[in-house]
Amino acid sequence: MEEGKLNMKNSWIIYGANGYTGTLLAKEAKESGLNPIIAGRSKEKLLPLAEELDLNYLIFDLNNEEKLIELFQDHGLILNAAGPFKYTSKSIVMACLQSNTHYLDITGEVPVFEENFKLNQQAIDSEIAIISGVGFDVVPSDCMANYISKKIENPIKLDIGVAGVDNLSRGTLKTMLEYFSSGSLIRRDGDLMIKRKEEYLKKIRFYDRERNVLPVSWGDLATAYKSTGIPNITTYMPPSKSLAKVFNSLEISNKETSQGSKQDRQLKWIENNVYGPDDDARIKGSAHIWVGVLNDQGDKAEAWLETIEPYRLTILSGIKAVQRMFKSDLKGALTPSLAFGADFILEFPDTTRHDFLN
Repeated sequence: MEEGKLNMKNSWIIYGANGYTGTLLAKEAKESGLNPIIAGRSKEKLLPLAEELDLNYLIFDLNNEEKLIELFQDHGLILNAAGPFKYTSKSIVMACLQSNTHYLDITGEVPVFEENFKLNQQAIDSEIAIISGVGFDVVPSDCMANYISKKIENPIKLDIGVAGVDNLSRGTLKTMLEYFSSGSLIRRDGDLMIKRKEEYLKKIRFYDRERNVLPVSWGDLATAYKSTGIPNITTYMPPSKSLAKVFNSLEISNKETSQGSKQDRQLKWIENNVYGPDDDARIKGSAHIWVGVLNDQGDKAEAWLETIEPYRLTILSGIKAVQRMFKSDLKGALTPSLAFGADFILEFPDTTRHDFLN
């Protein structure tokens, strides 16, 4: 383990700060006057950012829990930006529990949410909060699910549509590859399962226009269930032409290369060809959320959300969540809307919630 400068007690850490989203989080934090300690596994990759932003840095891996506990004891909070989170979350969370350090991350991975929710009592006992999904996965959709669930009595069915996720970063695409072959999940009668054939293509009227959508394994299959208790949840997203192009290219790269494993070749292709949205795309882009609920009496309710580009929202919401934690005494394994309220999403620029269509 190596550190750049002497760390001060009660400081906080961004882990994975050298990645696409982690770098943007570090820059936003610096601009907000929060001065995090940035951390990662590679000094070569991290040091240039630390020097650019004049921030303290830490170099460590996640394989030694005792060293992690010792390190985290001097820090009040860690924001994990290193995905796929199924490889990074557990060791950091377990060390946070032992060191009484709050844990946040920007995952959208259903299994990570599910595992962290099991730690609720341990988090309460350790007087810390574990809040996964403080980015676009799943702040807007979780807030909307929480909001719409109160519009009718005893809702038993929740549908969520997410549009605007198209230009992906390396980390996001690598995470999607991890789960691509597993099939899309749905939640039925409280249990997660692979979608049935009849639950496939449908149309959703987002606030701007109607789109064809498919079931996807969005994080709300875990978070919306915890936030609302609704037992039947399906999450949808429009088919992405650019994403299909990426996956087709991955298959081509696999066929053209004879050495190494398929996954290694795919990861190498992503490293060389995927960059994430640039500054202009993040500023000009937008996203849309639709939510609908139904109860066994036939009562229905729906709502719509217009918001900013997903990566831009992730950066702003991640840092705003950290700021909220500095002022709170939250404890337990929580969703963003349970921690910060259903109206949390309305605190971001160019974001509007609608109860009716024009």
